[in-house]
Amino acid sequence: MILHIDMDAFYASVEQLDNPRLKGKCVIIGGLSNRSVVSAASYEARKFGIHSAMPMYQARQKCPRGTFIRPRMERYKAVSQKIMSLLREFSPRVEVVSIDEAYVDITGCSRLHGEPREIAALIKQKIKATVNLTCSVGVGPGKFIAKIASDLEKPDGLTILMPEQVSHFLEKLPVYKVPGVGKTTLKQLERMGIKSLGDVSKYPEKSLLKRLGKFGRRLMELAAGLDDSPVMTISRRKSVSSEETLLSDIDDKKVLNNYILEQAESVARQLRKEGVKAKTVTLKIKHADFKQVTRSTTLPVPTQSSETIYQTASRLLNKYRMKTKIRLIGVGASGLRADSAPAQMSLFKDLKSKNGSWEKVDKTVDSITAKYGKNVIKRGSLTKSSH
Repeated sequence: MILHIDMDAFYASVEQLDNPRLKGKCVIIGGLSNRSVVSAASYEARKFGIHSAMPMYQARQKCPRGTFIRPRMERYKAVSQKIMSLLREFSPRVEVVSIDEAYVDITGCSRLHGEPREIAALIKQKIKATVNLTCSVGVGPGKFIAKIASDLEKPDGLTILMPEQVSHFLEKLPVYKVPGVGKTTLKQLERMGIKSLGDVSKYPEKSLLKRLGKFGRRLMELAAGLDDSPVMTISRRKSVSSEETLLSDIDDKKVLNNYILEQAESVARQLRKEGVKAKTVTLKIKHADFKQVTRSTTLPVPTQSSETIYQTASRLLNKYRMKTKIRLIGVGASGLRADSAPAQMSLFKDLKSKNGSWEKVDKTVDSITAKYGKNVIKRGSLTKSSH
């Protein structure tokens, strides 16, 4: 049996915990400019139709008397670490999915902690006693079932689906609740007459696989209650990124390159902190009409150099043909591997030596900023108020 623990409105709940005057009020977390987006919202704010990723100006329109707060990531991380540490007291098999979400495999833990319902209830009690926050817990014979169950009685819920209950439950489960079913896939499924996992079971297998490919196979397995995804105790980051919603829409590539430079430095700093190098650099662009595009390049040599990441992202931007102005720009790095891992020798010696030289410079800058603060040393091009 597997538990899925999902903290209730985590960011907003932490803010309400730290400032009791916010309890019972509409709390919206995110950038404070109208061009930013909502990161999280309290349940009180959600009643007004506010949700994550909503443009902040819309949130202000829907809830003008709400309390708008910038996210305090360091505080949220500190609370999260206490929660995850507590979960490991119940089982060594804990998979941290995000800052406010985790799976716990409690198979074989009944002698120590009791039956699944007792364990789930005890976890809820301990989290409440330790950090004074509520969570919703789902329990099921697989990760998929546990995750769906945790969402059924939010907030502060506890839902258990025993193996013998799964088949009946899945038959009526709407496909939009299945992880991986986005708007596009949902429309396609609706055109096929599929509204629930029960409909998936009745659909001809050949036709389903022809139209949906591998995801069709995954849907068939879930509809049959088959989910052997293991709880991964070692979670490795797949990517790091930095992005920013611009104060005004921009089509000046020189100005956009300044944003990219700052973001490349932030991404490279994260890579060095994690002790990894990236094989792929991605440029993310969101236009004024909210159309989003990405462009990626795979590097011949993995890097954690801010200069290499910047030059790569800048080339992607300069090649990109802009038809409308840009409202958001970001840089990401993926294909991560340990910086101590052996790398294939590059055919281009000059490229590898330049990459290594810049990484040495970056590490020197890291040492200086760690001792004297982030703003003590900056690139000359970023000291001008170009944005």
